[in-house]
Amino acid sequence: MTTNVTKQDVGPESGLSMRNVIHKAGISVALLGLIIFFSVFTEHFLTPNNITNILTQITINLVLAVGVTFVILIGGIDLSVGSVMAFAAVVAGKAMTLPDIGTFEAIAIAAFAAVIAGTICGFMNGVVSAYWGLPSFIITLGMLNIARGAALHVSNAQTIYSFPAAFNAFGSAMVFGVPLVFVVALCLVFLAWFVLTKTVFGRLLYGIGNNEEAVRLAGHPVFWYKVAAFTICGLTAGVAAIVYMARLNIASPIAGIGFELNAIAAVIIGGTSLSGGRGSVIGTLLGAFIIGVLANGLILLGLNDFMRQMITGVVIIIAVILDYYRAKYAAK
Repeated sequence: MTTNVTKQDVGPESGLSMRNVIHKAGISVALLGLIIFFSVFTEHFLTPNNITNILTQITINLVLAVGVTFVILIGGIDLSVGSVMAFAAVVAGKAMTLPDIGTFEAIAIAAFAAVIAGTICGFMNGVVSAYWGLPSFIITLGMLNIARGAALHVSNAQTIYSFPAAFNAFGSAMVFGVPLVFVVALCLVFLAWFVLTKTVFGRLLYGIGNNEEAVRLAGHPVFWYKVAAFTICGLTAGVAAIVYMARLNIASPIAGIGFELNAIAAVIIGGTSLSGGRGSVIGTLLGAFIIGVLANGLILLGLNDFMRQMITGVVIIIAVILDYYRAKYAAK
């Protein structure tokens, strides 16, 4: 038996299509509107120091959101990235504070340990969800608790600190006035964009989100592509752990609580469909900027934590409603 797999089934949205251009323009206009609003109604929003703060503050969410984009594109969800980040951080923190080891060796081992820890967690999410065909919502909710418990166990529920000065300097370093950690996040965005738009692997992830059965009947190993998407998500959580440690100079087992919601929000606000098959990592970048600008601007307006959470929640609900209408429009 053979089947034809159309470009719509296996490819990302064309970057030149009128629909995609209008959509990206809409996100950009929303971001520009927020910038103008906060520039007018707050005193320090456009100062160099505040812009640097925004870029630094969105970095962790952006790194996590890049990985979550891969999972949502195949029609899945990952609720564990915040806890996986915390677990990867304490594993890296333990490795970095090993006795009788050189500074650069400690940093290298810690970075490797964080990425491996995150990758293993993501791989487990993918295997369990794909092999048994279980909802990724439930599997990653379980991993959320497993990773958080593992982080508390490995660290004895204590914060790890006293990292090498060279590592701490990475978190505050600047490149042409831009935080180095943000540059790292941008490189990750570019790499993800290339994978999703210029490789067969990326096109098939879109295909799985659009029409999984067509991809399977075309002879592609859907199971391993799904596992790969979750594995990439875990890997980016490991990278986020290193960025988190470099920024705050600590590794806390209670870090990352609620981070998964911000990452998912950035992806959805950026236009990636919750049903899979549509979206882009560039949209995720814009979504992360919208969340970061909104949070920063609300602080400058003097709103308390409770009001900021309420407003952010409203923005997320609006984004989901817009996703509903995008999907309805695309089906016509």
